[in-house]
Amino acid sequence: MSDQEACGRKDSRMLLKENMQSGGVISDPAAWLRETDLVSHDFPYVAQLIAESYDEWRRLSVPPFAESWDWGVLNFEGKWIESIYNGSNGESSWKMQWAEASGLSLLSREVCTAREQVNGETVMLLTLPVFTRGQGEIFALLGCAMTAEQYDQGGRYTAEAMAMHYQTCFYHRFEHLFVSDLAGVHQHAERESSRRSLLFQIVQRMHDNIDVDAVLTEVIESISAMYPAARLELFMSQDHRSTHPKVKPLPLRWKKDDVRGRAFKEGTLALDFGGESCSHVEIGLPLGGKQGVYGVFHMVMDKPAFTEVDQRFLGMVADTAGTAFENAKLYERSNQLIRELRMSNELTQRLNQSLRLGDIFQYAFEELLEMFAADYCCILHMNEEKGGLEAIACNYHPLRNEMISTGDGIGGKVYSTGEPVILSDYSAAGGPPSRLMDATSSQSMIATPLNVGGEVRGAIILTHREAHYFSYDSFRLLQAMAGHIGLAVGNARLHAEVRYLANRDSLTGLYARHYLDEEIKERQTKDFCGSLIVVDIDQFKLVNDTYGHQKGDKILKQVSEIVKTSIRQGDIAARWGGEELAVYLPQLGVQQAVFVAERIRKRVMGETEPRVTVSCGIAEWSWTDDRVSVESLFYRADMALYEAKNNGRNQVVIDKRTDNAKNPLA
Repeated sequence: MSDQEACGRKDSRMLLKENMQSGGVISDPAAWLRETDLVSHDFPYVAQLIAESYDEWRRLSVPPFAESWDWGVLNFEGKWIESIYNGSNGESSWKMQWAEASGLSLLSREVCTAREQVNGETVMLLTLPVFTRGQGEIFALLGCAMTAEQYDQGGRYTAEAMAMHYQTCFYHRFEHLFVSDLAGVHQHAERESSRRSLLFQIVQRMHDNIDVDAVLTEVIESISAMYPAARLELFMSQDHRSTHPKVKPLPLRWKKDDVRGRAFKEGTLALDFGGESCSHVEIGLPLGGKQGVYGVFHMVMDKPAFTEVDQRFLGMVADTAGTAFENAKLYERSNQLIRELRMSNELTQRLNQSLRLGDIFQYAFEELLEMFAADYCCILHMNEEKGGLEAIACNYHPLRNEMISTGDGIGGKVYSTGEPVILSDYSAAGGPPSRLMDATSSQSMIATPLNVGGEVRGAIILTHREAHYFSYDSFRLLQAMAGHIGLAVGNARLHAEVRYLANRDSLTGLYARHYLDEEIKERQTKDFCGSLIVVDIDQFKLVNDTYGHQKGDKILKQVSEIVKTSIRQGDIAARWGGEELAVYLPQLGVQQAVFVAERIRKRVMGETEPRVTVSCGIAEWSWTDDRVSVESLFYRADMALYEAKNNGRNQVVIDKRTDNAKNPLA
């Protein structure tokens, strides 16, 4: 509160209240104003008002015959007020005399006079008290100097009348000041009430919204409506993407004195008024909550339009917006967690529909594309046989089934380091090249290693053509999904290994007999023919007796390896029992089976160490025959083998039921 604002406010408000309460009717609305007055408490604070009133009085109220008089004004203590204009003759030479006479006037409460001789002329000095209009207390004194002749001609009475007119001028300015003060208080109250109302509406609308974009739109539009001439932008971290034209991504680097950087880093309002020649002010308002700062508002507005009240108001709006944004973000995050749990459950259910590795990768590929709305997905899996990462699933077809070295590209880096990667702008990243990114013109990427049983077995890569597309939430979600996929892959590999062990003979590595039985039954439901070869090592007991069982096992492995490398990829070789092996040839007749059996017989005779021979029996089934059971097919092949043994061993014999014409060796 200024010195002027302190004048008489308490008493004036009491008078205003009394007038308002007097029967509810005010006959003269201005009466209360005319009764406002100074009190002794105000006297030390009214020097400026006395001086301004004195200047106005001197300009407007001094008659022509009194213009030659010297005037001055003193305060309630009789001290000269230095800040005023001191008369027509420049600074008055009567300061000291008036100050001495003021004591008498203050004591007697009357006009005091004194005679002075100046250059042989008598001059009359007067000190005229100026009273308050209520209690009649002296709050100022006017000093006047005139010639004795002017004094005798009624100058004293004129001076007294002028002193009373000065009192009127003073109270006129006092009332104007008081009314201005009341109007200012009223305007300030209205402005504050309007701001509070607006802030309440903003708070209500923002907290009514549980959508992040709606909260940001509301606060931007509210501030823009309050300050239409200001330039406003909102810089948000990359965790939040918005289509609003005034929302922009937060720069990765700030200049040292940038108000946006200071506001974001310090979490407090930052101002930059520029130099004296700068006409605008820059404002940085952090958008933050209890968990951190999410962005920063940047405003540029004219200096005169920005006050301390605006600073407090904008701070409250930003704080409210930060809280509302955080609440909406938490709500969004809770929904996202529910969505992630649902997607994780759906992905897990689909992955568990099959224990075949190819199906699992295809399911994962389809789900990831849909889940992340990515343009491209590529799943790399280590293929030990081919010595590299195989693009086992990829919707960029030129890369599908391609082999990638474990040290090449981003996929190779993810595999070799075991670390996930996120790229917001591939063209500006300057990292290792990526065939997928280059070929598809993608700019955004998230990639994560595929861990299976604690071991990195591949990599999952998702890309999008748009820069800054994937958020850190997406990056984190992909890593979580990769864990589910890795678990499913591990289960499939374990199942395949168990199935392999269950269906394989541990010594020879060939299929077990029960697996061969099941496969023949399955084939008989779909194929039109097939042949079975039963292979037996001749005089194997003699080999064991001669060389020992360990050597016999080695011979059995050698023969088994010859059998495996002598048949097609789709043919099935199994250990029949003991030293007997069996080979099923789908879709092959007996003539082709004879050539296969002869190939095996000749290779065994030439490649085993110590040298052994084998005998083979062949049986065939065809869709034209009566239904042939697996047992009868084995029986017929076994009978043919028995005949080969009886005929001298080291030969191939066809089942008797087969037409001799089918045997090219007959």
